[in-house]
Amino acid sequence: MRKNNKIFVIDTNVILHDFNCLYKFQENDIVVPIVVLEELDRLKKGESQINFNAREFTRELDRLSGDNLFNGGISLGNGLGKLSIETGKPYSERLKQSFPESTPDHRILAIAEDIKEKHNKKEVILVSKDINLRMKAKSLGIIAQDFKNDQIANIDKIHKDIETIDNVDDLNIAKLYESNEGISEEDVALQALPHQYLILRGQKSSALVHYNPFSNIFERVEKSRIYGIEPRNAEQTFSLDALNRDDIKLIALTGKAGTGKTLLALASALHQEHKFNQILLSRPIVPLANRDLGFLPGDVKEKVLPYMQPLFDNLSVIKNQFKSQSNEYMKIEEMLRTDRLVITPLAYIRGRSLSNVFFIVDEAQNLTPHEVKTIITRAGEGTKIIFTGDIQQIDSPYLDSKSNGLSFLTDKMKGQDVFAHVNLVKGERSYLAELASDLL
Repeated sequence: MRKNNKIFVIDTNVILHDFNCLYKFQENDIVVPIVVLEELDRLKKGESQINFNAREFTRELDRLSGDNLFNGGISLGNGLGKLSIETGKPYSERLKQSFPESTPDHRILAIAEDIKEKHNKKEVILVSKDINLRMKAKSLGIIAQDFKNDQIANIDKIHKDIETIDNVDDLNIAKLYESNEGISEEDVALQALPHQYLILRGQKSSALVHYNPFSNIFERVEKSRIYGIEPRNAEQTFSLDALNRDDIKLIALTGKAGTGKTLLALASALHQEHKFNQILLSRPIVPLANRDLGFLPGDVKEKVLPYMQPLFDNLSVIKNQFKSQSNEYMKIEEMLRTDRLVITPLAYIRGRSLSNVFFIVDEAQNLTPHEVKTIITRAGEGTKIIFTGDIQQIDSPYLDSKSNGLSFLTDKMKGQDVFAHVNLVKGERSYLAELASDLL
């Protein structure tokens, strides 16, 4: 191992988060504890993203494999460090006293501690997405950190309130109402991002606007009722505008519970159903207490129903806007019956090519950046994808507000002419729900 580089010992969950993680540590060396390979072996069968990542990493390791993996390591390529696999090490007395139980985490700690002692002139860092393991490592004097490669630097900049521009000339705002020509960036004294939504305020008037990157003008956004759902605030109005624009193919709707993200997306999908072959409404399954679905009774459909129920609840809200004999109500029933409207777990979408589909991915904050990329790269011609979620309500134990796929998507796609993001702040479910969301 080279003189000035660091040594990173990586935990299993880092690999399950990003199977290409080996190439994200620059010139530094990487050690994979042998226990990690054991855990990957147990996880290689299955259809979930972590099963896929386990298989892909194992294949990459097989491609790189050689005797030197266990004897000094092999080079990962130009500008990168070495990769080696470290076999099990005996527990030190200090580790035995603190963590006597023999678990995979403690075996990883034993290996990290051994490497630290052998390479005392180098910085040895345990990389794990498990907060508890990081704390245990620090208690033993081992440096530990999260996998930071796909973390967003400034999360507040992404998920902020709708920007309001004050002191706009009332004559320019009047122009927005009097004609369809819009106003220019010079009129607002602002260089806007593609599909940016703003509130313009003058001395006596105001307007909701959208910046069109193709015509380079600000257009007024009007409130409109869509499939029985009427926006109640500026953010919801902006969301429906983005959802109904044909030139926007990728949308992120963020915000706390009760702001109407999924409901608005579904209403827009039903309003535009004639443009698409199918409407897909999906969400990732994150079992409670990180337990597998197998512990639930019933067949596959019965097992996943509790996780899909919130999506059916949103559909019921829309259906209840109409009488059971109305055309709108009957159309929804027919679409469900003919599979033109499908509500399904996200895992069941794997491997499909999605052409001419209106695809809503709910609870996207529970996806990794790689999972979000995988979904988007499935999009064929005519497909529109909407990700909704609340980055403050993450159920996955290995994701946070800076590393989840929804935040990553919003940061990386910002400024692209096919992408729009609206952050919804005001809850519209009820006063009680709003109060609980803010205070509890």
